[in-house]
Amino acid sequence: MVVIETAGLGYEVHIPVTTAERVPGIGKECSLHTHSVYREDSATLYGFATREDRDFFRLLVEKVSGIGPKIGISILSRMSVELLRSAIASSDIALLSKCPGIGKKTAERLVIELKDKVGLSGTLPTAGSGLSAPSAATPSHFQDAVASLMTLGYKPAEADKLTRKAASQLPADASVEALLKAALA
Repeated sequence: MVVIETAGLGYEVHIPVTTAERVPGIGKECSLHTHSVYREDSATLYGFATREDRDFFRLLVEKVSGIGPKIGISILSRMSVELLRSAIASSDIALLSKCPGIGKKTAERLVIELKDKVGLSGTLPTAGSGLSAPSAATPSHFQDAVASLMTLGYKPAEADKLTRKAASQLPADASVEALLKAALA
């Protein structure tokens, strides 16, 4: 969670770990793409580094029964949108089941309800002003690097995090080998 101050008023915004990694320090300017949830007893803001992350969060909480905002944030904290899209497109129930709050049945439901809505044609997200974003490595290179790290024994979340960090340090046309080398450095 972060507190964003606007015109002297602080807003508590729940964010996934993937966004927290890119939020600048205290007192620095930051912009987030938000989604608000209003219930009879609360109003909650959820913030994301990119519009793509926010839109994927909306897909999760609005289209998949059994997934609410807390589980949606938890899922996006564990894996990047690119890895989630890949897992959904390839019906990787085992990988999706490793997310906190997601069991086998919910993972199957996630695949069934989102498979036709997610595509793998996009590139890695870029952030708005105030956030440092990873470079736009090609999605297939990114996914191949994550898969290679998982083959080496890394957990999916750790492999995803290392690959995102490596992608932020390399040019957009970096090869899978370059991503792996930077991730393992």
